[in-house]
Amino acid sequence: MKKKIKGALKRVKNIITNPKRYFTKIVADGNMEESMLRAFLYGLLGGCLVLLIRLIGGATITVGAIFTAIVVVPVLAVALLFVFGGLMMLISEITGGERDWEIAIKGLASIFFIYPLILVLNALAFNCTSMWVISIMVDLYVLFLFYNIAVYCMRGKKSNVIIVISVLLLFMFTVYATDYRIGWFMLKNTGATLACLV
Repeated sequence: MKKKIKGALKRVKNIITNPKRYFTKIVADGNMEESMLRAFLYGLLGGCLVLLIRLIGGATITVGAIFTAIVVVPVLAVALLFVFGGLMMLISEITGGERDWEIAIKGLASIFFIYPLILVLNALAFNCTSMWVISIMVDLYVLFLFYNIAVYCMRGKKSNVIIVISVLLLFMFTVYATDYRIGWFMLKNTGATLACLV
């Protein structure tokens, strides 16, 4: 167990410090179960951490909250893995990269360490300003990771990937500049979002 945790921390460090080197080593080997399990476990970790934060904050923990933390959030993580996998395949198709579903899933699963971090950061937002700051920082970092996967893992043409990421960035800023941001914030932290409506 200690060896697996050490290995996971090493992967996270490599992704953060040298994404090019890490993502270029991802290949298809017919083992997608590990990727799905990784997404599920990171989802479970995130759900439990959010539950712990709410417990420390004095919130009443219900059976529904526990069920959400240990079942809904991990299952949602696996679902998001496949949704983003489809998006990555579309980006790869546009940018002339790999057309391999397994490589896309493995590349995305390797960055799912950010999933519990996103859940925790969203849960820590306490007012409108903190919601804005956390949301923008997280969304920009996710786009950065998408760029690295599209270029180094899916081997898309760099100039084309930059164009696609720029379009996604423009879409993101459009959401933030309109009332659609409220719906986006609501998905992350209802309490902090309600402060934006006051």
